[in-house]
Amino acid sequence: MVYGFTRSESRASGFGQRDDGGAYRRFWLVSGSGEKRVRTSQEGIDLIKHFEGCETKAYKCSANVWTIGYGHTRDVAEGDEITLDKAEYLLLEDLKEFEGYVDRLVEVSLNQDQFDALVAWTFNLGPTNLKKSTLLNKLNLGIYEEVPFQMARWNRSGGEVLEGLKRRRKAEGLLWQGLDWKDV
Repeated sequence: MVYGFTRSESRASGFGQRDDGGAYRRFWLVSGSGEKRVRTSQEGIDLIKHFEGCETKAYKCSANVWTIGYGHTRDVAEGDEITLDKAEYLLLEDLKEFEGYVDRLVEVSLNQDQFDALVAWTFNLGPTNLKKSTLLNKLNLGIYEEVPFQMARWNRSGGEVLEGLKRRRKAEGLLWQGLDWKDV
């Protein structure tokens, strides 16, 4: 059973920023066990796919890690190959893990766009970076407007600023704000 509001429904229905400055409602998926889990929307998945790209043959990413599909790194070795269907499956499985990190580490309410942007950021940078980040500290203090700036700071790999990471961080920041990121 799913309840909550999608991105378009929340705007069309007049739901948005609360009078007390709080955030939108989360979009919940209720599992068979009754546990509530926030899930990444198609918009968040599209952002990840756009910036990760899909490689069906294993390659070393800019961080020198064996990668395949849409940024999948677990148990990948040189010479591995997968189908597009397998890449989709791995992405959806990987997202469950990163959604869990965001859900456990963030102590304030997030709207769907904010959740999606933070999952995309964490998918790229890893949960350790989220856990130790100033971004998370400021967010958990309720300083939502600081998050896009904090996201943008994470634009380096191997000590070098990468244009692709600058674009990705800008897109994540725009999605965080509920704005169109596709032209970045």
